[in-house]
Amino acid sequence: MSTAIIDIQNLSKSFGTHQVLHNIDFSVQASQVVVVIGPSGSGKSTFLRCMNGLETAEGGTLRACGHTVVEQGRMMSESKLDALRSEVGMVFQSFNLFPHLSVLDNIILAPMALRGRSRQAAEEQGLRLLNKVGLEHKAQVYPGTLSGGQKQRVAIARALAMEPKVMLFDEPTSALDPELVGEVLQVMKTLASEGMTMIIVTHEMGFAREVADVVVVMDQGAIVEAAPPAQLFTAPREARTRSFLHSVLSRDAAPVL
Repeated sequence: MSTAIIDIQNLSKSFGTHQVLHNIDFSVQASQVVVVIGPSGSGKSTFLRCMNGLETAEGGTLRACGHTVVEQGRMMSESKLDALRSEVGMVFQSFNLFPHLSVLDNIILAPMALRGRSRQAAEEQGLRLLNKVGLEHKAQVYPGTLSGGQKQRVAIARALAMEPKVMLFDEPTSALDPELVGEVLQVMKTLASEGMTMIIVTHEMGFAREVADVVVVMDQGAIVEAAPPAQLFTAPREARTRSFLHSVLSRDAAPVL
């Protein structure tokens, strides 16, 4: 029996006639930080979304935090998804905050509705989490007054309020202005140092080098290579990995004109 907190075997996913995930095998251990990289359209976000039931895989088996999300291509029932998502939190690139609610109310909504917490307990926890992401002073403002980086930090605090066992990040900095990226990555580095299990789809190669335990390279719906960053960035085994890294790292090193 696998002890992995996420265990994936032979996972497949299609949109119509287009197969976007091809027979993926992968596992994640508790407290591991996995960074998923690869070209656009390689299936990275779909792979992530399958882990908390936002996408329905048609083939294979996927277990997360003790929940059988997919078994031999059969998806778990809708009635069990809330329990899954309370343990497998997700942060999206587009924040998805409720504009008509204050920052604090955005954070406490799910713990009150799904965990049965009292408003007082939820607010106390929400303020602790806002302090953790450096935004306690923004508790009573509305999302429309925040920068993109601040919104994303609130979104991280909101996901943490459910006390998940795993955090999924789908390109959390891709919608941000470059000068705001660092404040979000710093929060994620702190979570990694505290032992949070994280799977992160990103284009931030420096972050992957610094924080990841394992870097996964995807292309055309398959895992091309998976290795510790020290190995993957200095001596990748696969030609496709070398080609992708050459392209990305050459672009990142290009001078700003």
